[in-house]
Amino acid sequence: MSEELLKNVQKMLTEEKWTRAMLNNYSTNHFKDLDLILKEAQEKKTSDELKSMCDDHLGHTKTSIIALYLSGMVSLSRQIIDDAALINLVTIFTDNHKWNIVRYLCERILDFGESKFALRTLADCYRNNDEEQKIYAVWERLVKADYTEADIAKALAEHFEAEGDIDSCVDYYKKALHRYINRQLFTNVREIWQKLLEYCPEDFDFFLHVQKKTAKNISEEKAIILLQDIYAACKKRDDVNTAISILKIILEYDEKDYPARKEIIDCYRKKYITHSHLDEYIRISNLNQNYRNVHDAIKDFEKHIAFDKGNFVYHKTWGVGRISGIKDDEITVDFAKKRNHAMSLKMAVSALQILSRDHIWVLKATWKREKLAAKAKDDIEWMLKTVIKSFDNACDLKKIKAELSPSVLSSGEWPGWSAKAKTILKTSPCFGVSLDDVDIWTVREHPLAIEEKLYNEFKAEKNFFDRVKTIREFVTQKNVEFDGEYWTEIFSYFTGFLKLSGQVNEQVVASYLIVKDLAGKFPPLASRVSVNFVDIFEAISNMPEVFSNLKDTGLKEDFLYNVRLFIAEWPDIYAKLFPHALMPSVITALEQEGYEDKLVSMTIQCFDNYREYRAAVLWLFKNRAETTWFKKADISFEKQLITLIHILDVSHREIENHSDTAENRKILKQVYGMLFKDGILNSFIDDATQDTITRIYTLVNDVKSIDPVDKLKLRSRILDKRPDFKFINIGIKEEKTAGRSLLVTAAKYEEKQRQLVHIMDVEVPANSKEIEYALSLGDLRENAEYKAAKEKQEILNATIAKLKDEIERAQLFDPRAVNVNRVSFGTRVELEHNGKTEEYIILGPWESNPENRIISYLSPFGSAALNKAPGEQFVFAVGADKVSYTVKRIEPAAV
Repeated sequence: MSEELLKNVQKMLTEEKWTRAMLNNYSTNHFKDLDLILKEAQEKKTSDELKSMCDDHLGHTKTSIIALYLSGMVSLSRQIIDDAALINLVTIFTDNHKWNIVRYLCERILDFGESKFALRTLADCYRNNDEEQKIYAVWERLVKADYTEADIAKALAEHFEAEGDIDSCVDYYKKALHRYINRQLFTNVREIWQKLLEYCPEDFDFFLHVQKKTAKNISEEKAIILLQDIYAACKKRDDVNTAISILKIILEYDEKDYPARKEIIDCYRKKYITHSHLDEYIRISNLNQNYRNVHDAIKDFEKHIAFDKGNFVYHKTWGVGRISGIKDDEITVDFAKKRNHAMSLKMAVSALQILSRDHIWVLKATWKREKLAAKAKDDIEWMLKTVIKSFDNACDLKKIKAELSPSVLSSGEWPGWSAKAKTILKTSPCFGVSLDDVDIWTVREHPLAIEEKLYNEFKAEKNFFDRVKTIREFVTQKNVEFDGEYWTEIFSYFTGFLKLSGQVNEQVVASYLIVKDLAGKFPPLASRVSVNFVDIFEAISNMPEVFSNLKDTGLKEDFLYNVRLFIAEWPDIYAKLFPHALMPSVITALEQEGYEDKLVSMTIQCFDNYREYRAAVLWLFKNRAETTWFKKADISFEKQLITLIHILDVSHREIENHSDTAENRKILKQVYGMLFKDGILNSFIDDATQDTITRIYTLVNDVKSIDPVDKLKLRSRILDKRPDFKFINIGIKEEKTAGRSLLVTAAKYEEKQRQLVHIMDVEVPANSKEIEYALSLGDLRENAEYKAAKEKQEILNATIAKLKDEIERAQLFDPRAVNVNRVSFGTRVELEHNGKTEEYIILGPWESNPENRIISYLSPFGSAALNKAPGEQFVFAVGADKVSYTVKRIEPAAV
């Protein structure tokens, strides 16, 4: 059937005799018939063959209508970027003024997504057919699809302005403004700027953003012109505070702008007209003297002007106080512990910090704790604003915690409160992040639009994948509009990685996946994606490395989806990628499609190269060991266990070498759990041969990371099942008594572990609460509770370090391995001295109890007796005297 379809199309192409003169006879019905052919080709899965045939035909007949249409539409359906065929076709009919056909062709192109060419041409169709009202709807789509189009955005703004739709008018003027700035057309920028000042003068944050963009893209001089327009508007409506803010920005651009300096003095005079020392502070700060640096003068003036009766101040020793009076060059301050304290104005300026009435330090000093805590719990947003504004409107969560816990909220209340606070900071339009640091929060005078809030967070992130995370979290929200100039900059950031001029890395791949995801949610963006996945894929030189470096599971899933969709060899790619990033979906896809051979090969590769693919081996052992294809890999269970033990050892060594510590700890914990806690090793040992047991136990005994208790339990289990089993070359060796190793009994080992757990889980938290309470008392210099708590903390830390070191050195003694041929650990020894008999038990320093004649093998006496056989003598020095002992008898001690 498919051959018949292709044969018919070939016949149509051969018979096609179109010329420019015959185009007048062509109608939309001809293209509708071609659409039926396209539909049939898609159903019969012959679209690629159809396109190839048409492309061959176009090689020698460039104006073939049928070939251009069929080839172009197949390309569109496959999201192939090259749309030259359809552009040529539309151009042919446009040149011949066949507007109905042009309209049909444009609408068919737009069925597959927004196209700047199709939208512009469709608008021309409506204009030629005198359908003016329809043009505006097309223009709106075009402005969304083409982020560089400024003139049409302006025309739409003027259209809505004439209709009285001010919201839409403002929206399109803003779009046009940003685009004219990008094109550096300042005359157009200022014209629209003045329009927006008329329609939305209160949108201060928007105007600030635009002037910054103007300074960056055009010049600071042009930004000053725009700021002067805002200043004039603020002055007209008597908005002194905003006017001062604008003048400060102007002076940041040009500190020699003397008219702006004069204007800011006039604004200060208006703002502080009732202040008793206004003229004096202007004089002292030299604000009206052009020789002084204007920024230093402003800072000096604002610090002086804040010293007025009734204002709050802070001193590093006396804390919060209130100015009770000012007379000439002297001020008087009431501190809690120092009333009527007088100091010169000069001293006050250098020693005191001015606090606003709603500063958190003032509230903590003037409100009862219960009242402030209740307010904090009832109105979290208010408390966040209070703390953030208290510190120059820039604060991170660590600083917020330091101010509130434990002085306002207890340590137990903080976690729940902070979780709610984080949600508010993330979602409330009243908060934004610093553009320099994403962890620093600010309070916004005017609520942020959600797009601007996202943009600020995006810009504040410095790491590429942190930016990706920010975008992906945002696009999951409901009712998101992917429109506006903030999105233009964000989208442009990612499309900037898609130039494919060099090697394709994880950032390029992630950028492609992000822009395709965004384009899927907002089709107008699709026209800005200039590459396809196949181009990206073929340019990747190290596939596993790039895939592993995609720091987001969602991106990895998107990558796999595209591989399966566009790459014919996807099963090989899946099998190659799995060991580098454990994606269960990879295994599931290969299983569902019946690629057992790929899975078998991959499994063998993972076990043969377990050092490199440790995580993959664990995953396969844990999740797919019972599958048919895993068993076909023919890896014996003994080899599987030996591989896991080797993984334990390798992971432990890498942790000691500080290599990828977190990942290796995770692997070590998983393997340990499977081998010992899940009982896999015990079950295998029960039915294994003696040679197998010897191999397994030898490996286990040599792995340092395995707990001595677990080694001892495994040894005991072997002996319980096989009492006559001989541990070849395995025992408590003499060298274990040397160096850092420490022989201990199982009972003492467990006791020391319990002691460590108790200190860390009970005593340390209790001490932390003691320190927390002592801190809440204030004034650490004379705080006995704080000093005592800190001393206890030092003792606890030292004890923990000592216990950890000893436990790490501990080697568990197996009573069954006691050597009674010589004095050794775990023996009861009968000694003769001056005709008298004495008995001692030789154990370790943990068990040592000289009063009960239990001697440590590391003590001077124990060391002298160690390794002596019955009948042998040894000499032990007591001060200047030397005492001789003879070993009479050795037997196992009850331990």
